[in-house]
Amino acid sequence: MKPSAEKLYAACDHTWPPAAWHDYGPWMLREGRGGGKRVSAATACAPPQELDIAAAAQAMRRLKQRPLFSIRQDDERLDAQLAAAGYEIVDPVVMYTLPIDRLTDRHIPPVTAFEIWEPLAIMEEIWQQGGIGAARIEVMRRVQVKTAIFARWRDRPAGVAFAGVHHDICMVHAVEVLPHQRRQGVAVWMMRRAAFWGAARGARYICVLCVVKNQAANALYRALGFEEAGRYHYRALLEQGK
Repeated sequence: MKPSAEKLYAACDHTWPPAAWHDYGPWMLREGRGGGKRVSAATACAPPQELDIAAAAQAMRRLKQRPLFSIRQDDERLDAQLAAAGYEIVDPVVMYTLPIDRLTDRHIPPVTAFEIWEPLAIMEEIWQQGGIGAARIEVMRRVQVKTAIFARWRDRPAGVAFAGVHHDICMVHAVEVLPHQRRQGVAVWMMRRAAFWGAARGARYICVLCVVKNQAANALYRALGFEEAGRYHYRALLEQGK
């Protein structure tokens, strides 16, 4: 049986963690310190009343973050409350999962994909080109069981990814392939290398998150056999002054 959405949310929090968690009434606030939406969004821990939304927004501003909420499975009431308060949907995300042995059935060609931690300078440069800067590298450093994946293709740097393990889930994040190296199977070899690494650390499933609008990446994961295991999206105040 594939992991539940709740199990994937927990794996994501442990393999891509915020700088700090803050219990705030019915909310869990994440202190992201510039690490992106995933480590900065608040989630509901109890059915919130409408006034709780304003209080959570103020608390996030005190953390020097814009008000941002992650809407997960069974959060329909909160979603409606946020919509009524002027919060707009941002970046719907699909959570994919696959039994990890489905990606460990083929040998990886020599000098194609490597497990490396700490990241090399060229790896950080590739991430930087994809919008993954120093603050997100710090997110990676906070993970307990982790590695980075570095891919080469035709004797040239090609791509990078990050993987962490939580219980029996290997979660892959920050997959980036250089534009001139795309459509040549680089991402596939990186996912396979992450699967070998995760399986060696007891993972039974490999999982990945993908924004709905990234059609190419969604097609890639489905072609590899990944199945959708849940979704989430964000709600944010996008108009200045709200």
